[in-house]
Amino acid sequence: MNDIIDRINELFIATDEKSWTRVSACFTPLVHFDMSSLTGQPASTISSDEIVAGWDAGLAPFEAVHHQVGNYRVDTVDENEATAFCYGLAYHYRRTQTGRNTRLFVGSYDFHLVRANDAWLIDRFTFNLKFIDGNLSLESEPRG
Repeated sequence: MNDIIDRINELFIATDEKSWTRVSACFTPLVHFDMSSLTGQPASTISSDEIVAGWDAGLAPFEAVHHQVGNYRVDTVDENEATAFCYGLAYHYRRTQTGRNTRLFVGSYDFHLVRANDAWLIDRFTFNLKFIDGNLSLESEPRG
């Protein structure tokens, strides 16, 4: 179970560090990706490269990104498949002229992982938004 939690933690830490090679290494080549609770777009199966490119572009305006995850639940289906759940907070920070410098996303994540070459990889990723707080137009405001 620790290997599964370590993989999920690596995904979020690498994302915060904008280390896109490490982020990509957390996923299988194709991922069932569901951010519909945030974006309104339907879930789809996309490449890990598309996920990374989207996150790279979407997070580029921010000076800092911070994910805090916990309350893990891991259900190992068998030796080669597992499901996991965790709560998550994601902060975006960017200095603005208004001083409204942060945005907070609160929700949970559902993961499905498969074992490949002795490592756990994420092949299904779902974010379940509970609420957003803070500056909703953070990336478009004039810098402070």
